Amino acid sequence: MATSRSLVIVESPAKAKTIEKYLGKGFEVRASIGHIMDLPKNELGVELKKRTFEPELIVSPGKEKVVDQLKKLAAKSDEIYLAPDPDREGEAIAYHLALQLGTNATARKKIRRVTFNEITKKAVLDAFSHPREIDRNLVDAQQTRRVLDRLVGYQISPLLWDKVRRGLSAGRVQTVALRLIVEREREIRAFNPVEYWTLEALLHPERHGDAKFKAKFTGIGGEPARVANGKDKDGKEQFIANALPDKKSTDEVLAALQDAEWRLASLQSTEKQRRPLAPFITSQLQRDAATKLGFNVRRTMGVAQRLYEGVDIGAEGATGLITYMRTDSPRVAPEARVTAREWIASGCGPNYLPAEPNTYRGKKDAQDAHEAIRPTDASRTPESLARYLSDEQLKLYTLIWRRFVASQMVPAVYDVTTATIAAKSRQTGKTYDFRVSGSVLRFDGFLKVYEFSDEKKDEDDESANRLPTLDGVNRLELDQLLPEEHATQPPPRYNEASLVKELEERGIGRPSTYASIINTIQDREYVVKHGGSRGRFYPTEIGVVVCDLLVKNFEYIFDTKYTAKLEEELDDIEEGKEKWTDLLNGFYGYFEKELKDAGKKMHNIKRLEEMTDEKCDVCGSPLVLKWGKFGTFYACSAYNKKDPTSCTFTKENIASKPDLNTPEAQEAGETEEYCENCGKVMVLRRGAFGPFMSCPDYNADPPCRTFRKLSQKQQQKPPEPTGEDCPVCGKPLVVRQGAYGEFVSCSGYPKCKYIKQNLIEGMKCPKCGQGDIAERKARRGNVFWGCTNYPKCDFTSNYKPVPKKCPQCGSPYLVEKTLRSGIYLECPNKKKSAEEEAATKRRGKKSPAAEEAGAIVCTYSKRIGNAPPPPTAATHGPVLEKAAERRELQPV
Repeated sequence: MATSRSLVIVESPAKAKTIEKYLGKGFEVRASIGHIMDLPKNELGVELKKRTFEPELIVSPGKEKVVDQLKKLAAKSDEIYLAPDPDREGEAIAYHLALQLGTNATARKKIRRVTFNEITKKAVLDAFSHPREIDRNLVDAQQTRRVLDRLVGYQISPLLWDKVRRGLSAGRVQTVALRLIVEREREIRAFNPVEYWTLEALLHPERHGDAKFKAKFTGIGGEPARVANGKDKDGKEQFIANALPDKKSTDEVLAALQDAEWRLASLQSTEKQRRPLAPFITSQLQRDAATKLGFNVRRTMGVAQRLYEGVDIGAEGATGLITYMRTDSPRVAPEARVTAREWIASGCGPNYLPAEPNTYRGKKDAQDAHEAIRPTDASRTPESLARYLSDEQLKLYTLIWRRFVASQMVPAVYDVTTATIAAKSRQTGKTYDFRVSGSVLRFDGFLKVYEFSDEKKDEDDESANRLPTLDGVNRLELDQLLPEEHATQPPPRYNEASLVKELEERGIGRPSTYASIINTIQDREYVVKHGGSRGRFYPTEIGVVVCDLLVKNFEYIFDTKYTAKLEEELDDIEEGKEKWTDLLNGFYGYFEKELKDAGKKMHNIKRLEEMTDEKCDVCGSPLVLKWGKFGTFYACSAYNKKDPTSCTFTKENIASKPDLNTPEAQEAGETEEYCENCGKVMVLRRGAFGPFMSCPDYNADPPCRTFRKLSQKQQQKPPEPTGEDCPVCGKPLVVRQGAYGEFVSCSGYPKCKYIKQNLIEGMKCPKCGQGDIAERKARRGNVFWGCTNYPKCDFTSNYKPVPKKCPQCGSPYLVEKTLRSGIYLECPNKKKSAEEEAATKRRGKKSPAAEEAGAIVCTYSKRIGNAPPPPTAATHGPVLEKAAERRELQPV
């Protein structure tokens, strides 16, 4: 009897390598390398005339060979198992594979769907013993999200091209995330600090001078001390507790306490428990990895992907070490709780084990088909795996393992003591209230394995203080009064961890989308991140402009609450509670109306021309604010396109750029970029279409085919100090990136407009005799020299002038030329060599006036040095890859 042949298809080669060893003979495991079908790239691809919203799916460009190979293997197989990830994206991949492989009734009967939350032998074999049909509800939910994003992106982006700049794009969820960042930036800039004072008393029990402790001032005669701090977003008044409004009020309290009698008013001791946290869900893992490990979201998900798909751990081979990492459910399988409890009992002791396993419930029980992120086997401790894992894999696995094991342990127990203190002033007769709290850890419980950090902890929380024994104490003595001035701080800018938290709390996006949301708004250059691995997001000028235009013209579509409502409706589609076409019909009714209105009413930023109070540095005319390729800039109002002698002065609008001089932006940290699929540090390569970032494992086995093309602007460096001071205002000079390359200017811009010019010492302009000769850079990037009196004087030279007189014809200067044959000092009146003539023709330039009829022709030329060596990878960075490798790696 012939052995049956089964084809198993997963998304990634790493996952295929891991599960292949579990299935044994008769199974061939292949990878689709992600999605194989998508909407067409150059057209909408969604049916709108009849409002069916049917997507026009095609084989993704570049995936034709993969699909053909899978079709040939499917035709020879008796059974086809589709095993992509257990979420909407994975179900959609399985559905697209079924469309391509199930072209007839016979082929469709062979296709089954299998899912597993962890890649272990038990889980994989169990999944293959219980195959199912493709879940169309999951497919419809993913397809609806894709259609929504396509409708927004393809129909709004042309508006931005027309009104702002070509190449811009709009994303449905990404625009809402950008809106949060822009609104936070405006909140920070509009913030008005409020002054307040706090007061502490350093005390000790009578006749026990070495038992000192600090108590915080809380009020007078039972009335709490507080300072008004404006209103919240709902209009409710806010107050700063335990505070005095100004120095005068503080001095009055200090004076009253000089002769006060201090006594212990009350002493209360209680027991407090701190319960363990639930195992990680995706958003919490991303936040904890950011705050504790310094990983950005992309790196966290890349490292977690490899831990899930399988790592070689010696004799066991490639093994999945954690469960599926895109989940919003804290649920844990019963058998996983058993293994955790076994380790706790043996590794920590029975005192750390609760009588019954701890259980956790998610926000929506209907989505609890998934599990929390946990180790596939709690007995695999981080220490036992350390020799098999990379540094970043070990760090993340340790974080996941400790969080999961701690979730099955008993609470930590504290003894909390709170003392209230009364200071009776003889001067005023009033009683001034103070309070101090302290805690002592009696039993560490889950803290034995997991370090706890409370994000909601109040900065005034004194529970961590340690108090001396105050039992039986009545009178206290004052050592010192400690007043301190404060000012309220604006809300912090978002970093990746806090942005994920905000998106999650508002219901915007889902676990599988947070990383792509953050990556997209950075790739589009709508925000920049500064301050190292925990850097903060700053909106760019183009980001602010795009956000304002979209929010103003699409008030409903880009409303945060409506975006969250759409996510809930997508969940309803997944659960079979709503038809996907009903959601799209409701959405498109609002969208179509706003799209028509925006086409008529959206402000055209390209035509921006706003008169300012700034003056032209060259002619003194008022400057006009205009919009260009790199954002707003100042141009001289005296410029006339038809008059070649009119003033052409322009300068960058530095004030519109993000303020990167804040302490949080200057924080040092990692600048590497990490692969979103495996978490490794990306490497710079150069291809036929320019520089791009690629995963170092692009050609490894199994390969990781991640790459990202770099835009011209992304290659620019931040301002760097030169070590010199500005001769005008004394502030440091910095090297900046401008439209035509690097230049040195004052860091105090726009207040100080000094720009350092590279002048040729000891030389005045040979044409006008008044201006200096300065180095310039043309639009094409080539360097030339010109008179600083431009446009009044139009002297220019393509070669560096040298202040030496020509010994033959008497020219007041010579020029330095670097040719392939060497470096020469020549007369500017010398006739060009054949090499120079060829270079001039390539640039498309005409011969200079010196070579026209009647002009002086000089022959003076003197070799002064050798030509510089050709550029190499060591001197000029990475060079082009080998031809074969370049064809494989170049960005598409």
